[in-house]
Amino acid sequence: MDKKGLTLTFIIEAESANYGEGVGNVTSLKKLTRGTGESYTYISRQALRYNIIQQMGADNTPLNLDGSVIQFAPDATIADYPEIDLFGYMKTSKETKTRAAIARLSNAVALESFQADTDFLTNKGLLDRYNQSVNQSEDQKKGGNIAQSEIHHSFYTYTLTVDLDQVGIDRNDNVEISVEEKSRRVQLLVDTLKFLYRDIKGRRENLSPVFAIGGVYEIKNPFFENRVKLQKNRLNVSTLRDVLALDDTIKAETVCGFVEGIFSNDNEIKEQLGAGNIGQFFRTINESVRHYYE
Repeated sequence: MDKKGLTLTFIIEAESANYGEGVGNVTSLKKLTRGTGESYTYISRQALRYNIIQQMGADNTPLNLDGSVIQFAPDATIADYPEIDLFGYMKTSKETKTRAAIARLSNAVALESFQADTDFLTNKGLLDRYNQSVNQSEDQKKGGNIAQSEIHHSFYTYTLTVDLDQVGIDRNDNVEISVEEKSRRVQLLVDTLKFLYRDIKGRRENLSPVFAIGGVYEIKNPFFENRVKLQKNRLNVSTLRDVLALDDTIKAETVCGFVEGIFSNDNEIKEQLGAGNIGQFFRTINESVRHYYE
């Protein structure tokens, strides 16, 4: 089987989708700062992995406690559990076994800078209800609880790469699954990204892509990672065209899809990148995966 890789880069639109450590009563978003001094929120790859595995229905791999460390059970194998097939494992309960992830995610980094917006929160509704429920005025609570959360609504971009020739093969346990199951697992992973969502702080954020580009390539490189930019709601089509021009095989194997009405340069995206709709993008990617495993 030829050594090929799947690489997909997405743009999603979301709000306040990953919080880090707070200070006092202020809940802080996860952020990074560039050399320009501007801050950008991000959704960690661990958070994305959690939601992907959960929505794939693959979060059933048995776990084990080794001392104080939670890890995958030593007898769990990739033959039965797609989670450790795609995202790897480390087991130290008996003999130490490690398997690198063959499906790799980047952080989803905002394409628009963070402007330090905050949401002021109180529990006034509960306070009023409590005070109305008690008979004695001395039992009433004098004032509610106050908190603040950083908020940021932005487009985010992230990349998935998969070593297709390594799916379903684990030399630690001398396991190799059927090509049909290999194909099914990768297609399930791809389909999960199409309707991905994230539950956080009473909201369900839609992480379904509004733009997608990628394909199955002989060169295992995340070509479009760190190449997707937005300026005044316009996608940087010229930068993506330069990536496609790196090699004829990249251009030949790349597909692109987007949701119309989101960006200000829809016609340029269609004409210069040959972009279709998002549904067709995912169908074409899964056809390429099926063809690889035939």
